[in-house]
Amino acid sequence: MSRARVAVLKVVSRELSVTAAAAEYGFSRQHLHRLLARYRDGGLDAVEPRSRRPKTHPHATTEVVRERIVELRLSLTRQGLDAGPVTIAWHLNAEGHRAPAVSTIRRILHAAGLITPEPKKRPRSSYHRFAADQPNECWQSDFTHWRLADGSDVEILNWLDDHSRFLLGCTAHTPVTGDIVTEEFLRVAGVHGLPASTLTDNGRVYTARFAGGRNAFEYLIALLGITQKNGHPGHPQTQGKVERFHQTLKKWLTQQPRATTISELQHQLDTFRDLYNNHRPHRELTRRTPATTYTALPKATPTGAASPHYRLRYDRVDKDGKVSFRRAGRMHHLGIGKHNAKKRILAIADDTSVTIIEFETGEILSTHQINPDKSYWRNTQRAPGRWPGAL
Repeated sequence: MSRARVAVLKVVSRELSVTAAAAEYGFSRQHLHRLLARYRDGGLDAVEPRSRRPKTHPHATTEVVRERIVELRLSLTRQGLDAGPVTIAWHLNAEGHRAPAVSTIRRILHAAGLITPEPKKRPRSSYHRFAADQPNECWQSDFTHWRLADGSDVEILNWLDDHSRFLLGCTAHTPVTGDIVTEEFLRVAGVHGLPASTLTDNGRVYTARFAGGRNAFEYLIALLGITQKNGHPGHPQTQGKVERFHQTLKKWLTQQPRATTISELQHQLDTFRDLYNNHRPHRELTRRTPATTYTALPKATPTGAASPHYRLRYDRVDKDGKVSFRRAGRMHHLGIGKHNAKKRILAIADDTSVTIIEFETGEILSTHQINPDKSYWRNTQRAPGRWPGAL
């Protein structure tokens, strides 16, 4: 029995006076009189201490926000997107709601049974992360496997900006080859500018150094003055950003209808690329989108001789010693010479001319003045030379 009850009973039974009971049980006379008044109104139960909890909570999470937190969790999960408390808070703020603390969101999700306990993970503070200081300072690239509805294997080639995690390119192939890597690199560079460096694994589509030579991509990088970096064999953590990106991509693809053709898959990849770059907050970017981060700073450029404003094209000289070149919607033909037939070349075009360079040697094979009125452009090179960026 509580002290309050005993003191009240002692007074009611006239064993003790109010003054004596207050002194013996540690109450003030005023408080003991309040207890006696409660007893007269509600009996002994009314004597027990009352809760000091406020009757109203002006900062409590509203029912509308609670329901939206649960809806976002379910919706983002169905879409194969991150649905953690921090991401949910970002979406609430974007929708104009006042987002509660992340810990509050987590408690609401726990109460709704929407959080599955996981084994204790390695603390984030134990990881050493490195990121480029500028957009285009380094591009990471790798490809991953995916299966169509009929079980056939497809390879997805990705190009990711190291600084911003901006997804520069995401294309499906059967399979990824060295020529595809070179062509896709030039296509992406034509849209976003050349990077100062690239970081890839040691796959044969990226490097032939273990075979004692170079492949098309390596020749291209050298010609353009771009630094090529390769991770240590058997150590994918070096390319950790693009490796982690593959998990995000596959998580989203798993929630979509399985594509039946490679063109359907490419349409899904295009949709995902827009979603990932422009509408999905990124945890490592303090919840900014990759597109916002990619455009926030000036872009880095290669240290070599090639201007980032050149138009670049990878091709082969045909059996007649010619290369086709499209400009302003019209096809033109460049005479390189039959003795150069079948050679792999890089066409570098500015506003006035197109220079044709051999990959393997860096030799300038021909130079052509741009003439929009003619379909055939002759070689105007007077003397052999080498491209300044070639090693």
